[in-house]
Amino acid sequence: MSNVSLIRVFVRDGRGGNPVPLVSDARGMSAADMQRVAAAYGHESAFVLPSDIGCDWRFRFFVPQHEMEMCGHATVGTLWALRQWGRWTTPAVRIETLSGIVLAYWDDALQSVWISQPAVRTQALDAGASGRVAAQLGLPAGPYAATNAATSRVKSLIALPSVAVLDNLQPDFSTMESLCASIGSTGLYPYAFGVSKADGRPVIHARQFPKSSGYPEDAATGIAAAAVWGFLNQAGELAGPDGKVSSIAVWQGDAMGSPSEILVAPRHTDAGEPDGCWLSGSVTWSDA
Repeated sequence: MSNVSLIRVFVRDGRGGNPVPLVSDARGMSAADMQRVAAAYGHESAFVLPSDIGCDWRFRFFVPQHEMEMCGHATVGTLWALRQWGRWTTPAVRIETLSGIVLAYWDDALQSVWISQPAVRTQALDAGASGRVAAQLGLPAGPYAATNAATSRVKSLIALPSVAVLDNLQPDFSTMESLCASIGSTGLYPYAFGVSKADGRPVIHARQFPKSSGYPEDAATGIAAAAVWGFLNQAGELAGPDGKVSSIAVWQGDAMGSPSEILVAPRHTDAGEPDGCWLSGSVTWSDA
């Protein structure tokens, strides 16, 4: 098996995060080789290749069961590792992925990477589909409103009344894949507002139950955090008293014993127009 480095991405207070097995030079590896790495480690894995379209690198991502178009935490973690190894020394880079070109820049103050995600696309699910999502999560009967949202892959968002309800969810994993397929989603992303940070940034608690990744729950999901930020921004729930859109922190993984924090901030064009968001978080090397 190719030389694999292990990192943990979106760690919170030095703990938790989402593991990433990383192959820093995947030249000569086939798709089957890459999937075997993901299957051996049981986590979303990243592979660095030369770009075919003039970007700085091309990244490929695999979970145990298939290739993914984009993986937020693996992109942040891979770029952080390339920075530590001295392979990335410029202020900014462009990354080729199946989902499109991802922009990234190094934040010297935070010693972390910020990556771009485009504006969110949303589609509200009807009452029947929303009810099936709620039932899949084991929620009691009641009116729920679920929304498919995507900056890369589609996630189904459903707001819950409290963090306690979120933490106590007991989904039916036996039919998760068929439910997600029926609503055009790659995973369920229930969330609830928590206590804001001292600087006023909202904290969103969330869990992610993927459609068919080869594991039942994900400790940190960057593209889902981007989707929930975009959805809440569209709904006007992140506008401060001055009218400016707030950054947020998404806390995920607590129910798994792997606390994670994903930072999401508004992104603008050079002309000052809204242009999706930036994702970031802390990264560390991992022994296992």
